Amino acid sequence: MRLFVALDIDPDIRERITAFRDQLRRLAPGVRWVGPETYHVTLQFLGETKKLAEIRDTLVKVNSSPVTLSFHGAGFFPTPKSPRVFWIGIEGDEHLQTLADSLARALQPLEFERDHDVFTPHLTLARVGSGRPHPVRGERAAPSLQLVREQLEKSPPPDFGTMTAHEFSLYESYLSPAGARYEKRASFPLR
Repeated sequence: MRLFVALDIDPDIRERITAFRDQLRRLAPGVRWVGPETYHVTLQFLGETKKLAEIRDTLVKVNSSPVTLSFHGAGFFPTPKSPRVFWIGIEGDEHLQTLADSLARALQPLEFERDHDVFTPHLTLARVGSGRPHPVRGERAAPSLQLVREQLEKSPPPDFGTMTAHEFSLYESYLSPAGARYEKRASFPLR
């Protein structure tokens, strides 16, 4: 099974992001747009594993405070001039880095390595090719995302609101040609 740990996004923020995505979607029909049902803030990607029970037992012991997140701004990976991924910016309070660090420490004995030392969250809205920030051989930028970039340059930076997450979740990811589908396996309180 393919697993990751994430924070859910409040419904009202999800709706605002979806309306923004829908306005821009017509400019870049040739890219894969992410469905609102899959919006989340990934805390740690675990990948393929059979350690579901051990992961649950570990995550239940993680102790961290609720996390306040602000969703604003937008950008592109790897660069605005060569876009392959279109994202929404997320800014977290000091508890976000603490939570990411706690998860990494807790999961390390199970042989899961942390993604990055400093946690910099974002929400992917559209991607081309593999969707990785750095292209794999043969992948090219998406010219239609240039139209999205040009439209964003004419507008004030988007602001989707602020929320407080009171729990984090363990998800299983199912990949298919139609896109990813996620199933929540467990949730853990932030207190």
